[in-house]
Parts: sequence; structure tokens; C-alpha cells
Amino acid sequence: MYILISVLIIVVCVFLVLIVLVQNSKGGGLASNFAGSNQIMGVRKTADFLEKATWTLAVSLLVLSLLAAMTMPKERTNAARSAIEKNINETQDPNGLPNFPSGNQLPGQASADSTKK
Repeated sequence: MYILISVLIIVVCVFLVLIVLVQNSKGGGLASNFAGSNQIMGVRKTADFLEKATWTLAVSLLVLSLLAAMTMPKERTNAARSAIEKNINETQDPNGLPNFPSGNQLPGQASADSTKK
């Protein structure tokens, strides 16, 4: 289901790009190519159609995105985890402090607990 919704999102995006590119920034768009006034669809009707198509595709993109978020697979087993995820989880904290000897002990000196037996 998730893959089907993802494919639909891509198709809607392609149509949305094409519809936006057909429109003219000053409002003429596809209708400016038709100079005759006795066309089946007039200049105003073409602009209205392109605007409604843009809004419809935008709303459908929003709805499909929400559906994709809801149907996204959540659980993954440890075997399916990627090597990058494993490396991220196994790394040490870079902000962690190293284990230095305490201030009472010199570097070559053994601790009092290790000498007593």
C-alpha cells in the first residue's frame, strides 16, 4: 500500500509541475495561445481550469502525503537494519570523558588496592 501511494505521489508531482509550467505568470498561460474569441473554451475558462487543476493536485498531494505517513512500515527487525544504522548505534559518545587516573595516583605508580593481597 505504501509503495502504491508513493507512486501516486510521484505522478501527482509530475502533473503539478506540468500544470504550473503551462500557466503564464501574468494570467495568460495556455489561453494566450488562442487568439480567436470563438473558441470552445474561452481564455477565461482555460485559466479557470488551470487554476482548479493546480488546487486539486495540491490538495491531492497533501492527502497522499498524509496517507503515506500513516501507512509507512514502522517495525524493522535487527536483521533488516542497515550497516550504517549498526555503526551509528555502536559508536561511543564523542562528548564522553576519557578514563584518566585520579589525581592521587601518579602514572607509573600502582594503586594501593592492587598492592595489598
